[in-house]
Amino acid sequence: MKQLRRRFLQSLALAGGSLPLLPVAVREALARSEQGYPRLLHGPMPGAVGPDSVLLWMRASGRFPVTVRYGTSEDLADARFSDAVPAVPEDDFTVRVALRELAPDTTYYYRPYVDGEPAKYLETRPPFRFRTAPAGPARFRLGFGSCARWQEFPRQPIWRALERWQPDLFCWLGDNIYADTVEPGIMSDLYKIQRAVPEYQAFGTRVPQLAIWDDHDYGLNNHDSESPMREDSLRLFQRYWANPAYGTADAPGVYFRYHYGGVDCFFLDNRYHRTPNDAPDGPGKTMLGASQKAWLKGELKRSATAFKLLIIGGGWSHNPAAFGEDNWTSYRHERDELFDFIRDEGIEGVLLMSGDVHRAEANCIPRSEQGGYDLFEFVSSGLAQDTPIPEPIEVPEVRLREPYTGGYNAGIVDFDMTQADPVVRFNVINSSSQAMWDEAVTVRASELRNGVSSWRRKVDPELPNPRRQDPA
Repeated sequence: MKQLRRRFLQSLALAGGSLPLLPVAVREALARSEQGYPRLLHGPMPGAVGPDSVLLWMRASGRFPVTVRYGTSEDLADARFSDAVPAVPEDDFTVRVALRELAPDTTYYYRPYVDGEPAKYLETRPPFRFRTAPAGPARFRLGFGSCARWQEFPRQPIWRALERWQPDLFCWLGDNIYADTVEPGIMSDLYKIQRAVPEYQAFGTRVPQLAIWDDHDYGLNNHDSESPMREDSLRLFQRYWANPAYGTADAPGVYFRYHYGGVDCFFLDNRYHRTPNDAPDGPGKTMLGASQKAWLKGELKRSATAFKLLIIGGGWSHNPAAFGEDNWTSYRHERDELFDFIRDEGIEGVLLMSGDVHRAEANCIPRSEQGGYDLFEFVSSGLAQDTPIPEPIEVPEVRLREPYTGGYNAGIVDFDMTQADPVVRFNVINSSSQAMWDEAVTVRASELRNGVSSWRRKVDPELPNPRRQDPA
């Protein structure tokens, strides 16, 4: 068929004819035929989801319009079509299709269409599905993790383990790819390779995904605002994710606020505005940058939820031996400024989340000793990465559980916002879907108020020396 079309075009040229003289419908059909089969190369993947909307990310095989047919019936008997979004080379043929006017807490089924037809090779499989966010406080499960090094670990069984736990939402906490390059094309390739990992497919098409970055998907190891990939990495991050926002108009980045089921989540950017790690600490040294920090303080003051989750790539705990390393120890002044602000403004319910360290941890920063409340940190790292035993400079202020260093892992955080005193429980799963700690770390909203000290009763009684003892 393609040879016949080429001969037809050649005959037109020999006869002095031209495509513009043909009917419009014929010209368009011939133009499409020269682009190959309309299909999806990557995705679909749900991104930011709300009670009445969702963003669906996917990548087409050429310059085709992409639409989605969706409804609440699995056979799509009640289906309607989204608006069409053109796939263009300037965005590597990626699209984000918005579905709106949805019902809250409802399963929707959907099928992508490329160039007006069901996406080739997907048309015979059952429709994909996602679930909208609840309209108010709810019980829900959040999965999270970081560090997926495809180059060493192309097989990633953690995704099938996560699929069995069925989280409502998944958060990538950075090092989502290991780009380590100053070539945008290489970084782009690695996003597409990770998105195509076979074990990821079922999970990635169903569970809404949100993301921030860390150093390896920002550009180079431990890099900061001086990175030569600073602008390119942000452009590519926006291309391959479907977050609700990317910084502000005045201060770009990958940070944003997101609400789900009665919990406010503050996804933070620890790279774009960052001072180098080894610079002297003090009021002028920053991980967040002045604009992002002011944004965060303002958003925290406006938040009225029982839990407020601060999500970042690098660890929150301080260890004086680790100054110059790639975590908050090197930015102690700014970290304590933020924690003092939380205390002084009476902001309740703050929880911490991080990745990066190539193991899973449950830690605490005992801020009740400074008149605030204890800040609990949930850590998961090693979606596809080695998990070595931590070195002495990596010991946090307080350990609540023995670190998990047994291989691939993901964090599981269960929220119950329907109780009078809302509760959150944190555990870690391995690639066999097993929970790694006999008892989850449980925190109630009433414990996250100034003057309340609660960390001691949460420590595993079999854990020796849970509190780090620094030299006098």
